[in-house]
Amino acid sequence: MKIITHSENETIEFGHKLADSLKPGDVVALIGELGSGKTCLTRGICQGFDVKEDVTSPTFVLINEYRGRIPIYHFDFYRLDSSEEVLNLGVDDYFNEKDGLCLIEWADRALSVLPAKRIEIKLTSLFEQNKEFDREIEVSHLNP
Repeated sequence: MKIITHSENETIEFGHKLADSLKPGDVVALIGELGSGKTCLTRGICQGFDVKEDVTSPTFVLINEYRGRIPIYHFDFYRLDSSEEVLNLGVDDYFNEKDGLCLIEWADRALSVLPAKRIEIKLTSLFEQNKEFDREIEVSHLNP
């Protein structure tokens, strides 16, 4: 599935709708450059699961945990330099947590350590096409 959103609010709204198709145990790999909308989409997904907390990028803390209808584990791999550093966070424990949802920003920095069965969401800013607020969002289910 591929869509284009035209504002931050539309990206959040799409995430909210996308939450309806996500379930406990899912691992969602968010891939995109800086400013592509990864955190906005995450904010929408969290809203879809009734998270009341302020959803922010965990760039400096690496993992945020939110409580809504299910636990949501929000990772940010931006500051990590290797798959080994990702594994040292204990991500396997989270990936095996079947009661929660894992959302991973900058997942492309450690695809080799993610579960083979996952949802990949590629976000692309269309800024260079003079569409400052537009984002292309492509959702793929990987199920080898």
